Amino acid sequence: MAMITLSETKQKIEGEPRWWCIHLMNFVDDFRRNKNVRAVKDPFVSGDERIDALLASTAESLCDELGLEPPVWLERIPECKEPWFVGDLQRLKAVSIVESPLRFRMRKIFVLENFLSRV
Repeated sequence: MAMITLSETKQKIEGEPRWWCIHLMNFVDDFRRNKNVRAVKDPFVSGDERIDALLASTAESLCDELGLEPPVWLERIPECKEPWFVGDLQRLKAVSIVESPLRFRMRKIFVLENFLSRV
């Protein structure tokens, strides 16, 4: 089975935005299984600022988790213009601000600390 790349994940999300979380988590699972930085070596074409920032933050977080050096091009992905609370759960905003991992907070993305966790 071929390795899922970040660029492919972006294309899938753009093609089926309703299922963005499924495509993202498929990438997360595959990256953790393969532990190969080649999955994130090629830059994707910029588009939706929130999705771009989410993908870059996810890739950097996974590289940190696995002790891999994130590609330099990820640093060029800008932060969101406005804070984005992924999931739009109003009652969890305060918790998201506190728990959100650094790579996400740097791009004004706020998630719960277990955002990338899988059961």
